[in-house]
Amino acid sequence: MIDNKLLTLITLSENGSYTKTAEILHLTQPAVSQHIHGLEKELGIVIFNRTENGLKPTPQGIIAIRYAKRIQALYELEKTRIEDSKKNMFSFTIGITHTSESSGVSNALAEYAYSTAGLHITIISDDIINLYTKLENYEIDLAIIEARNTDPRYRSVLLDTDSLMLAVSATNPLAKKSVVTIEELKKQKMILRLPGSATRQLFEATLASEDLTIKDFNVILEVDSIATIKDLVIKDIGVAVLARSTCRNLELLNKLVLLPIEGMPMIREVNIVYPKDFDHPEVLDGIVKSYKKVNK
Repeated sequence: MIDNKLLTLITLSENGSYTKTAEILHLTQPAVSQHIHGLEKELGIVIFNRTENGLKPTPQGIIAIRYAKRIQALYELEKTRIEDSKKNMFSFTIGITHTSESSGVSNALAEYAYSTAGLHITIISDDIINLYTKLENYEIDLAIIEARNTDPRYRSVLLDTDSLMLAVSATNPLAKKSVVTIEELKKQKMILRLPGSATRQLFEATLASEDLTIKDFNVILEVDSIATIKDLVIKDIGVAVLARSTCRNLELLNKLVLLPIEGMPMIREVNIVYPKDFDHPEVLDGIVKSYKKVNK
């Protein structure tokens, strides 16, 4: 069982109030203070400073909170694995990017869960940076990302390769072309993913290789939701750089036209990333096979 002092620390870090923490954990406020002071004494640090804006963790406190959350996640994972073993089941939490939500990844995971007896999959979505943080904190078992894994703490399996294309409405004059030049793109109203997305980062990196920046283009909107961007492009509100995998169905329905940008090949890997101690190779194999089945 996880140390109650760690539960108190995690709860206090999440709501910033000794009173609320006491209510949530059914403790007295002095008991909450005692737990925090006990941890501070054990670790030889100050965990929180009181400021005008409430409690603020110290640099050492941030570390203590991070590892407390990892311990909690590991304990919950241990309980899940034990219960799964009793029921002859397997439960996994898989993190995917927002791009993967709109591509064949979600369908592949659904197909794998549907066709595998005793398997339960929980899917959560986030950006790549946060997915790595969740892997580090044992909040997810696997991550599926549109990038090459460069972290030596993890292994990876190549799931697919994808490319970024310019998505335009079927009614846009560019739809009649086979390739778009940079100068033509500069004349268009653009709708982009947010700066933290892998799609945006790859686009900006490719622009930089051509001595260009986002400021060289007429960006009218920045949107987090890929579905919203596609709807806006279909209505010809603007054009967008999107992963080809997220637009396949709309391309087949002739609602969107996908075009390469001259001199800007934007190819990226789609990888399953997992900890080195992940001991279920059959899950990796099952995801890959289901992905190929769904996207053939």
